[in-house]
Amino acid sequence: MRQKWMTVILAVLSAAVFLVGCKQNVGTPEDNPVVEEPEQNSEEPAGGRLIGFSCPNLEDPFYIALKESVKAALSEQGNEILVQSAGDDAQQQNMQIQEMISSGIDALIFWPVDPEGTEQALEALREAGIPSVNLGMKTADEDSTEAFIGMDEQNAGRVCAEDLKERKPEGGTLVIIESPDQTLLNDRITGFEKEIVNSGFEVVTRINAENGSDIIESRLSEVLSENQTLDAVMCGSDQMAVRALEVLEQAGRRDVLVYTVGGSPEVKSAFTDPSGPLTGVGALSPINMAKTAVSTVTAVLDRESYEKEVYIETFLISRANIEIYGTDGWQ
Repeated sequence: MRQKWMTVILAVLSAAVFLVGCKQNVGTPEDNPVVEEPEQNSEEPAGGRLIGFSCPNLEDPFYIALKESVKAALSEQGNEILVQSAGDDAQQQNMQIQEMISSGIDALIFWPVDPEGTEQALEALREAGIPSVNLGMKTADEDSTEAFIGMDEQNAGRVCAEDLKERKPEGGTLVIIESPDQTLLNDRITGFEKEIVNSGFEVVTRINAENGSDIIESRLSEVLSENQTLDAVMCGSDQMAVRALEVLEQAGRRDVLVYTVGGSPEVKSAFTDPSGPLTGVGALSPINMAKTAVSTVTAVLDRESYEKEVYIETFLISRANIEIYGTDGWQ
């Protein structure tokens, strides 16, 4: 009996030492999601829970930052991540999620390729008793997931319009570069246009970037050659803004104000040019979205309280505050 109790005491002491040794420093720089691997104890198994992460396409810098930030937040908890990128294919995403279920994930954090096309995966998750947190765009069946975490996309466009009105109180001419069939990008442009109504602005051209990046160059160049009084360009995404900035640079048009929604390092680095066209960014925050997603999925698994629906704040980044957010990472 004495030997049995000594064995139990030693086991408890070993567990306490292990927990102290695995405690991680909290806090990730808001402008650069640095991923630190958790320390491994050779005498104990690594990780606690396995959380699946599924997104449309890991070639997109936004999703890369989101994934890295989720990984960092999970690592701080001693948990692990299983990542799948769907290549913008909804059916592929369904198959990948079912594969993650077979791999033994405890929960799923996912951004759907198609909100209408996740039924198979969500049904499989329900049958397996695995909770999920939906990011970005709501699935068709909102009750099939434990929580939704989005961003105020319309406000991201609205803050750009507010800044434009302050700089051009008499109004002016502008070009809108958009992608009408993409819901979130369309929300950004909608927020922008609602704010500039009756403010004296005339949209001289709308460029549908879904026809390829070359169309931005050709159409914007055409507008510049026809309209020397162009005042501003509003872009639905950073990728669009990069092409617009290149065209304006080639044309020597530093007088045109350029706005975009996103906040990638590639775009924000344009603020380092003190006389460059980039004027404002309706900032999205994959880092804050990731932290909220991880805290939510942890609360779900621990049966603690959590918010069913959360919208991450969007705000304006400009030369006036770029030092706060930096140019070498997302916010």
